[in-house]
Amino acid sequence: MSENIYITEERIEGTDDGPLSGTTVAVKDNISTEGVRTTCGSKMLAEYVPPYDATVVERLKEAGATIVGKANMDEFGMGTTNETSYFGSVDNPAAPGRVPGGSSGGSAAAVAAGEADVALGSDTGGSVRCPAAFCGVVGIKPTYGLVSRYGLVAYANSLEQIGPFGETVEDAAQLLDVIAGDDERDATTRELPLDEDETYADAATGDVDGLQIGVPTELLEGADEGVVETFWDAIAELEDRGAEYHEVSLPSVEHAVEAYYVIAMSEASSNLARFDGVRYGHSADAEGNWNETFARTREEGFGDEVKRRILLGTYALSAGYHDKYYKKAQDARAWVKQDFDEALSEADVLASPTMPVPPFELGESLDDPLQMYLADANTVPVNLADLPAISVPAGETDGLPVGLQLVGPAFGERRLIRTASALA
Repeated sequence: MSENIYITEERIEGTDDGPLSGTTVAVKDNISTEGVRTTCGSKMLAEYVPPYDATVVERLKEAGATIVGKANMDEFGMGTTNETSYFGSVDNPAAPGRVPGGSSGGSAAAVAAGEADVALGSDTGGSVRCPAAFCGVVGIKPTYGLVSRYGLVAYANSLEQIGPFGETVEDAAQLLDVIAGDDERDATTRELPLDEDETYADAATGDVDGLQIGVPTELLEGADEGVVETFWDAIAELEDRGAEYHEVSLPSVEHAVEAYYVIAMSEASSNLARFDGVRYGHSADAEGNWNETFARTREEGFGDEVKRRILLGTYALSAGYHDKYYKKAQDARAWVKQDFDEALSEADVLASPTMPVPPFELGESLDDPLQMYLADANTVPVNLADLPAISVPAGETDGLPVGLQLVGPAFGERRLIRTASALA
């Protein structure tokens, strides 16, 4: 077993009968589980026990799944390597000595190590797809609104979605079948007409004959040579199966990372204001007035990366700077969405390397947060555009896993699953 995959290993049994009966699931530790600790990888919530289940957990239980543990993660979902967790970093089962990716690294590692059949993570800017790529497994980031976020501890509400991991595309798709659907407790979910003839798992046919693949040239620029070579090998395999590709352009992605981090950090600043040591979570022993206790609680309870993002987000929202930063970031987000819509009018799916680099060595990027932020260049634009994406193993470079990212139109998960299953 890879080190530190789980923060809590308490089992949660589902019903005796259901589509996932006998299936073991790891659940990221920012998804609420009634009576079982949900820490978000933070000292602030190290002893927090939710009084209710997230909607996705309820649906897992009803489907007969057995939850085998709460998976380790970057603190409050903030990180690309899974090294910001208060409970220690996770080693990558597919590349020992390397990071598993973040922030859902424990979930991906659980599947890669065979510790769970499937897993749930959350994806704010690539937090399902990055660890899927680094650990050599499949990860799906659903369209915003396809899966209920009720019970997911919020980091950046307008960007994040819960998504499944599996060893194969069909495994991940079967889990998506269980968790997808509208929820009256989450107003952002959308009621869609049911396709009774084809479940998500049914779509995993591998039929790509005649498929038009768009390759955004901007998402290959600056990528590791070995990653790019492995990416083209995967495209060639899809061509052999009848697909065709052509280059497309997404000029707005040049500004996507900057826009994403302004929006995400601003929302994090607001969401994490609730952790004051009074209502729940860590509470510092401090003499003096409430302001001193509040400050000490947050100083002790949050790690460096979380503090950095709260400070930057608070600054971006402060008087005199809101229009300069946050409003411009939202304008850039609209531009990114427009570019994706135009590209997808010329192609069935878009393809790129999931991550521009292979897995980092443990400790390599801890002292360089900018390097960590820039590594998200291929994944964050998808969240800004509210679109679905999947990361599927494309091969290896120098013995390290490389992922292929496929992006589709809103609620086009079946198309992505059909395409990705030609490779895994």
